[in-house]
Amino acid sequence: MMYPTAILALGLFSSVAQAAVQGFNYGATTRTGADMFQTDFEAQFKAASELANTNGAFSSARLYTMIQSSTTDSPITAIPAAISTGTKLMLGMWATGGNIDNEIAALTAAIKTYGMKFTSLVHGISVGSEDLYRISPTGIMNDPNSVGAGPDVIVSYIAKTRAAIKGTSLEGVLVGHVDTWDAWQNSSNSAVATACDFVGMNTFPYFQATEANGISNAQSLFQAALDVTTKAAGGKPVIITETGWPVEGKQSAAAVASTTNAKSYWDTVGCSLFGQTDVYWYTLVDANTDTATQPAFGIVGTTLSTKPLFDLTCPVVKSTSSSASHSATSGSGSATSAVPTAFASTLSNGVVTTISTSVTPSASATTGGSDSSSPSTVLNIVNDTDGVVSTQTSTSSAPTSSSSSTDTSGASTARFNILAAGIAAVAAAFVALA
Repeated sequence: MMYPTAILALGLFSSVAQAAVQGFNYGATTRTGADMFQTDFEAQFKAASELANTNGAFSSARLYTMIQSSTTDSPITAIPAAISTGTKLMLGMWATGGNIDNEIAALTAAIKTYGMKFTSLVHGISVGSEDLYRISPTGIMNDPNSVGAGPDVIVSYIAKTRAAIKGTSLEGVLVGHVDTWDAWQNSSNSAVATACDFVGMNTFPYFQATEANGISNAQSLFQAALDVTTKAAGGKPVIITETGWPVEGKQSAAAVASTTNAKSYWDTVGCSLFGQTDVYWYTLVDANTDTATQPAFGIVGTTLSTKPLFDLTCPVVKSTSSSASHSATSGSGSATSAVPTAFASTLSNGVVTTISTSVTPSASATTGGSDSSSPSTVLNIVNDTDGVVSTQTSTSSAPTSSSSSTDTSGASTARFNILAAGIAAVAAAFVALA
């Protein structure tokens, strides 16, 4: 089958180059307990995308439930709000309390009501949030009245959710579960990770009061939690679904809640992740109803605003996260560039095309030196047309840049060469397949 090669190549490569999503967590009610409605969600989504010094990067929303507050199974009004603002969605299915059937009813109603305007914004479904933690010894110690769900229940709910979206425009969307890093560390919960397409990790070094949890050690604690979760995920994607540092509140062991420390955590942890992996920060507007005992995490405080309590500008630093994709970094650590390593796409007319790509930067891309070697891109395309499978592998090297370039770090040149190599590889492969 013939395709408009140049259009397909450029369109597909733009998917490869697309940055990871960034967003915040959104509940169904405000910190006062009032119901959130479409206009409320729209205001928050708009404010998130217009936050000062973020370049509009926070354009995704993670939800905890599919059900509109104060209803039994009506779809949450965050959905039409997302449609009107172009906000991407990580859907949430509240799994505690035995109401999964109502969550599924709300999900299926949303699909029927809003169709592709809704489903095209969805990039994941989380079945449950911290259910495993709430029944753990730590969870019960922190809140004896907490109610959670066991691994067998979560696994069955994941299966129910997949069955509910089968045959709809959400079929194929990643379905996973969100929990704390120590819940993922518990091997008795391994069946949940096995059932997931992705693993969502919540981690707050501020609360790790039995460890050295001062702000100077926060990045190390975060990385340790990520390493544990990545191991438990067994090669599946890990999404940072909740993390942050409180701007105000009581001290937790060595951890001090302040805007200064929240800024430090943003710089060292957040900025090493943004653009590298999906991240949902906690949170935009403070949502804790228990203001007497719980710290405040809202980066804009308790009143919606586009002006945060601290500067959200990221320092240009070398990424240290093990979850980050390969980067082109100068020897001085003065520039970073995420290089996506894989993606998949489905084409119309019964042709399913799976594409993976890997990029090897030149020596100058990783050291900032003047090495003359070029980055190369290896692209594998597998076409499945009516059961007939064909494979095309293409390797492309980008031309080296002029030695008279004023980019002494080599990072900008590396980024340009990598993009050029990728586009060339995609185009060459589709020419061969056309």
